[in-house]
Amino acid sequence: MPRALSTLTLSDARRMLEAGEAKAAGLGIPYNIAVVDAGGALIAFARQDGALEGSIDLAIGKAKTARMFDKTTEYLAELAQPGAPLFGIGQSNGGHVVIFGGGVPVMIDDQIVGAVGASAGSVEQDIAVAEAAAAAISSIQHREGGQR
Repeated sequence: MPRALSTLTLSDARRMLEAGEAKAAGLGIPYNIAVVDAGGALIAFARQDGALEGSIDLAIGKAKTARMFDKTTEYLAELAQPGAPLFGIGQSNGGHVVIFGGGVPVMIDDQIVGAVGASAGSVEQDIAVAEAAAAAISSIQHREGGQR
């Protein structure tokens, strides 16, 4: 049976960046927002004027991590605590795993098609910006339930 891989497009990524930037503006914080495709490759990135330089790699890393593990980075952070099942995961994959909130897998029709990462504010703010970006095109399953 042939397999089809669905992935985010540049048009999708642009809509997501726009939604994430609008959420960031509402918070009054300049943000770094990254969108990756189904393979984890960067499609689009936005650094709002004044966004923290140190958050550039974090936003990209959160997006890639969310796609690599098909889980929110917030949830991975819970699983990575001492004594938890994934303790030490932050050192895997050449140290490129970012395990604090702000990375969200993007789903369309129950299929993960990419991910988004946001960084510059508090963890809660990063999650809100990433979720706003994903919701622009996604059937996102929020933290309160569903696949995390």
